[in-house]
Amino acid sequence: MIAPIQKPAVGPPDPREEIVEHLKPLRSFAMSLTRDASRADDLVQDTMIKAWTKFHLFEPGTNLRAWLFTILRNTFYSERRRAKRHVADAEGIMSERIAVKPAHDGTLAMHDFRRAFEQLPAEQREALILVGAEGFSYQDAAETCGVAVGTIKSRANRGRARLMELLDIGPEESLEMTDHATIGVVLSNPRSQ
Repeated sequence: MIAPIQKPAVGPPDPREEIVEHLKPLRSFAMSLTRDASRADDLVQDTMIKAWTKFHLFEPGTNLRAWLFTILRNTFYSERRRAKRHVADAEGIMSERIAVKPAHDGTLAMHDFRRAFEQLPAEQREALILVGAEGFSYQDAAETCGVAVGTIKSRANRGRARLMELLDIGPEESLEMTDHATIGVVLSNPRSQ
């Protein structure tokens, strides 16, 4: 008598086996984000590495495609934010020109600050100079400008928020400035409350 062939137990398919199916749509999505074939390929590769190393976080039965697309998108935007802070200078030419002694590191930060400060509307700059740099109380600044105290507070707060946005500084980060007037412009002055 011949024993019947036993079929292996069939469970849910391993999602790792499905990854290959999603490479083409992932690459298309990466191309739409990067607009560069080489960069898109790198982005897909980074996505695959992250997905493979984090597969223990994937919940079987959920949408693998959506999970992979989320990883790709998050990777793209993380790299984009990081790139804002870096200057491409493969040959080091720019680095040599801007190299300064550590005591002068604030010079570059001050340059960025001035450029951002100049982009603010005149009313916000005025409020920040009076309240922050000059140390006026909100009341004194309001009288100087001929407006209500609430108007000065609003202009100063909107100006500070916009400066932080232009300088790409998050709430948990600190501004590396040593100039007291500049620090006063960016940080709220407790005397002015």
